[in-house]
Amino acid sequence: MSRNIGRISHRDLIGICDFDDPSSTPRFHLLDVASGKVESLLVAHGRGSDPGHTGWLKRFSNDFGSAASSSGAYVTAEEYFGQHGRSRRIDGLDTTNSNARARAVVIHGAWYAERDMISQHGKLGRSEGCFAFGEKDLADVMVRLGPGRLIYADKIDRA
Repeated sequence: MSRNIGRISHRDLIGICDFDDPSSTPRFHLLDVASGKVESLLVAHGRGSDPGHTGWLKRFSNDFGSAASSSGAYVTAEEYFGQHGRSRRIDGLDTTNSNARARAVVIHGAWYAERDMISQHGKLGRSEGCFAFGEKDLADVMVRLGPGRLIYADKIDRA
C-alpha cells in the first residue's frame, strides 16, 4: 500500500472492515486517527463470498462476475446517485481489489443491511461485492468517508 499512499489525501479517518466477523456483528470500523475513537457499523459482504448464505465470508475474489467481496486497501472517490440511491465509488489499491471500479464495487445503502435483518434472519443479506450499509449508517459513512480516504478490508486475525 505504501506505493499508493499519495492517493490517500485525507488521513483523519480510516474505514476498517474485519470480514473475520459474521455479518450479524458491527464489523466496519470508522477510526478517528487523532482521537482514537472508533464507531462500529454493520456491513454486508458479497454473495459470491458466502454462497451458502451462512453470514460468514468464506472467500474473497477480484474476478468479474464473482459477486464476491475483495480484500485490500481502497481509496474513496466521488459520490453519485445510482441504482441503490446515494452511493460512493471506491478504487482498489492492491492486486486483490484492483477491479473494484470496473466491477462497480461501491459503498451504498441496502434494505438487506438494516439491523432488523439480524433479528429476523440472524444475519444480513448479501451484496454483489459492495460495502452495503443500512440507510441510517450509510448517511454517517457518506459524510465521514468522503473522497480521498482509506478503507482497508480483510479477515483480520486478532490472535
